[in-house]
Amino acid sequence: MAGDAKKLQPIIVKKVKKGGHGAHGGAWKIAYADFVTAMMAFFLLMWLLGSTTEGDKKGIADYFQSPLKVALGGGSGSGDASHVIKAGGEDLTRSGGQVKKGDVEAKRKTFNLAALKAEQKRAEIAKLEEVKNTIEEKIAASERLKAMSGQLRLDMTRDGLRIQIVDEQDRPMFDSGSAVVKPYMRELLQAIGEILTEVPNLLTLEGHTDAIPFPGGERGYSNYELSADRANASRRELLEGGLAEKRVLRVQGLAYSQPFKPEDPNHPSNRRISIIVMNRDAEDRVFRPQVEPEAPVEEPQAPTVSNR
Repeated sequence: MAGDAKKLQPIIVKKVKKGGHGAHGGAWKIAYADFVTAMMAFFLLMWLLGSTTEGDKKGIADYFQSPLKVALGGGSGSGDASHVIKAGGEDLTRSGGQVKKGDVEAKRKTFNLAALKAEQKRAEIAKLEEVKNTIEEKIAASERLKAMSGQLRLDMTRDGLRIQIVDEQDRPMFDSGSAVVKPYMRELLQAIGEILTEVPNLLTLEGHTDAIPFPGGERGYSNYELSADRANASRRELLEGGLAEKRVLRVQGLAYSQPFKPEDPNHPSNRRISIIVMNRDAEDRVFRPQVEPEAPVEEPQAPTVSNR
């Protein structure tokens, strides 16, 4: 029996539980990672603030203050700025303002267009001056035309080159009171027409008279009709000289509305033909009515002298 009791003794198993040590856990790594991430975000924000212009900052502030207004109406945000933040934060201390791409392009185009127009105008003036010199040389080279050189007036005006042929007391351009062209006037007009074929500019022809009215009064055949007929007769002589018909933009009779000598209404030089070789600006004023024309000269009270 005693032997059996020894065999039935209980077996005791000792289990040792080891206590956990906090230094060997993983929770601190998560907290440290959050801290490092926050510091990275903070320094990134500081870097962005240091390398962003005042204009960009204002655009960002405007967006967060009223985002719907900026989105719908547009604002001074950073989307339309030409300043780009390069990697590495180049020149972080620079505090220059925001530059709009649209403004720069618009100014560049405006400058280029103005320079181009100025160059075209200089070239056009030079060409008209060349035409003026050619006319003067051709008149001087012809014995018959040289006799009319004293009746020829050439000058540059706002509208272009103006060629004026004026009457003289003993050498009229037309028969008295009519639009019949004198032979020497016909030769001069045809010579001018030949020279004007060298330029593409459009022409305006104007007829002028003195202040002496027709006996029938202004209700009948007046100085307006006479000046228009003389301008049209001059147009035909220019065409005879080789000028293309499409080059004549308008023919008008101005009577005494624009006298050559306003102080002497009956002076022979008030009776004249004006041929204007129009520059580009003058052509634009004709084809664009919104451009305000020059005010015409008021017609003075005409005397009642019957001599023409």
